[in-house]
Amino acid sequence: MLLNLYRRHLYVRIWLAVVAGVFILTLTANWIVREAAESERERLAPLPREVAVLDSNDKQIGSGTATRVPGAGLTFDVTLEDGRTMTMQVAARGRPPGPPPGILAWRTPFGLGWMVAVVGFIVALGVYPIVRRLTKRLEVLQRGVQRWGEGDLSVRVPEQGQDEVADLANGFNAAAARIEELVRSHKSLLANASHELRSPLTRIRMSLELMGDRPSPAARDEISRNVAELDQLIDEILLASRLDAREADMGTIETVDLTGLAAEECARADADLEVRAGTDSDALAVRGVSRLLRRAIRNLLENARRYGAGQTTVEIGSRGGAAEIRVNDHGPGVPPALRERIFEPFYRLPGASERNGGVGLGLALVKSIVERHGGSVRCEDRPGGGGGASFVITLPH
Repeated sequence: MLLNLYRRHLYVRIWLAVVAGVFILTLTANWIVREAAESERERLAPLPREVAVLDSNDKQIGSGTATRVPGAGLTFDVTLEDGRTMTMQVAARGRPPGPPPGILAWRTPFGLGWMVAVVGFIVALGVYPIVRRLTKRLEVLQRGVQRWGEGDLSVRVPEQGQDEVADLANGFNAAAARIEELVRSHKSLLANASHELRSPLTRIRMSLELMGDRPSPAARDEISRNVAELDQLIDEILLASRLDAREADMGTIETVDLTGLAAEECARADADLEVRAGTDSDALAVRGVSRLLRRAIRNLLENARRYGAGQTTVEIGSRGGAAEIRVNDHGPGVPPALRERIFEPFYRLPGASERNGGVGLGLALVKSIVERHGGSVRCEDRPGGGGGASFVITLPH
């Protein structure tokens, strides 16, 4: 029973180790005290002293030795000049009542074992609550990890104190939250992807059934549009999955000139490019993956073209020690309550139709790409009023 407790419970091992350590320390201290007392006793052992016997005229009439006998006083052995010997004893000095003072005053009538037992008992009582409190936190952490391993990804453990156990609990909670977020994101991605894939496939099937023996140009165009939508959806799903995997290799990190990148994408989308006055070209150079940053700007331009009614403007500049890219459109705008949700995967604004194009992953990819580069993206009203939305990307230099 005791051996089983010792093997299975950490607090029993820690507690016994502390008690055994104190027991050994007590024995060692007692041995040192006894050895010190013995050495002192040997050092102060009585040594004979020379004694001279004088007469009334201060003439030596004999000599001998004086020896101190512990507990009996002094003994004088004297030999006179005429050959006679004499022995004289002086009684020992009396002691005050009570235990003797000094280094051995702690001794008890029951010997050393009684003292060791008392010290060990007191230490065991005092150390047990401390050790048990520490190991209880470890047991709570162990139960949380076990529940999390059984599939309950919402489990979190309490973070108490500022020691190593608290750091371990904090690390577990952070890892569990991250994994739960990834699993939830992948589940949502799969669920929404299956729905989004079903729509163009259904339209393709209907077009094929209605096409007949002689396909019309309209049916051919409809099929081509749906195939392109499928291709775009698959490409964006794959990219979103790779961006979720932080350890995935997304490309070579290099210094990217945002001015040139934005100019190329504006020319492709027939958008206007404006460089904010007083902006240094070095302030628009960031470290990142050129292909991903190009994709983020392109997605914002395509989103502005899809929902905007006028000319799209891209404004780049520097503010607060960071590069800023602002894409302004003349569309209906985004309600303030939905400006965070539009960056969720597969989310569309109320009233948006699948016929408008897009699969609801474009803005989610923009957010993932920008955050992968240590930046942020937000949606706000277009500067100057008059309706429309403005998507702002902020990237560190």
